[in-house]
Amino acid sequence: MSATSVIGLQWGDEAKGKIVDLLTAEHDVVVRYLGGNNAGHTVVADGETYKLSLLPAGILHPRVVSVIAAGVVINPKALLDEMDEIAQRRGPIGENLLISDRAHLIFPYHMREESVLENHRKDDAIGTTMRGIGTCYRDKAGRTHAIRMGDLIRPDCFRRRLTDVLEQKNAILTALEPGFQPFDFETLFDEYRGYAEKLERHVTDTTAYLHRALDGGKRLLFEGAQGSLLDIDHGTFPFVTSSNSSGCVVHSGSGVPERAIERMIGVVKAYTTRVGGGPFPTELDDEIGQHIRDVGREYGTVTGRPRRCGWFDAVAAGYAARLSGVDCLTVALLDVLSGLDEIKICEAYEIDGERTTDFPSHVDDLARAQPVYRSLSGWKADITTADSMADLPAETRTYLDTLSALVGSPVEIVSVGPDRRQTIFA
Repeated sequence: MSATSVIGLQWGDEAKGKIVDLLTAEHDVVVRYLGGNNAGHTVVADGETYKLSLLPAGILHPRVVSVIAAGVVINPKALLDEMDEIAQRRGPIGENLLISDRAHLIFPYHMREESVLENHRKDDAIGTTMRGIGTCYRDKAGRTHAIRMGDLIRPDCFRRRLTDVLEQKNAILTALEPGFQPFDFETLFDEYRGYAEKLERHVTDTTAYLHRALDGGKRLLFEGAQGSLLDIDHGTFPFVTSSNSSGCVVHSGSGVPERAIERMIGVVKAYTTRVGGGPFPTELDDEIGQHIRDVGREYGTVTGRPRRCGWFDAVAAGYAARLSGVDCLTVALLDVLSGLDEIKICEAYEIDGERTTDFPSHVDDLARAQPVYRSLSGWKADITTADSMADLPAETRTYLDTLSALVGSPVEIVSVGPDRRQTIFA
């Protein structure tokens, strides 16, 4: 068996898309197994920039099969829009895209529910993207209001399921939102059946397909979305996403057993970012933080929101690396730190006078954590043309060695720019 998984070890946005795109050439199948169109990957290929949300990065490689697996929640309109954009730029998407019939569907009422609930929270907002991801996952767990891709492509089944669900959703939203205009059944049914006609040829039992691929000696690459610190069980709850975004969910989201994965690659930025609310011990609300944001173009791929920026947090990344069982690290956007006189790494926290290297399990404790920094010399050289580790300044190599030691995993890949070619393999 030959399978690799790429996992983000921070609060998402670690540049996983570029790494997946690079590794795709060594694999036959790329699998997206969680999340929805609330997450995005930016990939630069052949001098062009692509922003992918639901499509796996493997879609840019025609010989590779791209799989949207069971753990993903799908807005079919968003998926078709993304497919159309790729088709216009690179040609039609053929049989190399497979969509799980077990994947759950997002409907307009999910987005309306999310908006209403978020407005009720007021100052206690948890940072939703308003794309219906959380409410869809809630319905998936609740079962009675859930509709899957396999239901959508069966007209009679879909009509029956939507009839039952929409009646209840309209009643709930009427109670929650004064003046709410109920969704019309026939309008919604026709809209989604139109999506079904365009997507049906891609829909299959992807779990069975992946099992056959493994048995046939195919090389699989699993593409994580978001980051481990946003994991609903193991992240900074409640400021997390609605699914398990650490390495813990690769197996449940795809249906592939754990023993099939030989290599877990953890991806980190050379610094730390976060979008939305929640504690962020190393956040820099100053000119250095703004410098990192500007140089790193730290604005959301999907939402466009400015990201909060700070020094690298080895306590958080080390926890995430252990959680996902990573074998090695990829350090992305290292070039963003060029030009700084001093660079810091958080090597421990101080909480209520006690020093610790354990990542707190409760968000209130993390909010009180004061970072304990290790200061290193910066470098002035432009490293974007470096082809090997030996090409990097001594200060840069020291930074990478320190980061590796504190996280507890070797650094095997370093990204020094957005293009595929700006990558160093140790």
